[in-house]
Amino acid sequence: MITAKIMQQLWAVIESTNVSTLLQFDDVALVQLLLQQLKAKQGLDAQADSSVDTYIKSKLPLIRDTAEGRLSFGQENY
Repeated sequence: MITAKIMQQLWAVIESTNVSTLLQFDDVALVQLLLQQLKAKQGLDAQADSSVDTYIKSKLPLIRDTAEGRLSFGQENY
């Protein structure tokens, strides 16, 4: 189960990740990177880890669209 706190921290990780990373990594590498960064901030049990993995995979188009939006606004490093 993904708690609200985990969700907030995940999106904070996504927002703090460099745009070029979000756009250039392939899907598998990007999911692994985001999970690793989230785990560094928030300990995840096996069930939460699996849920977050599935959630990230389902949101990859949104994550990449958000990154492209940041790029178009000149926020590459934010």
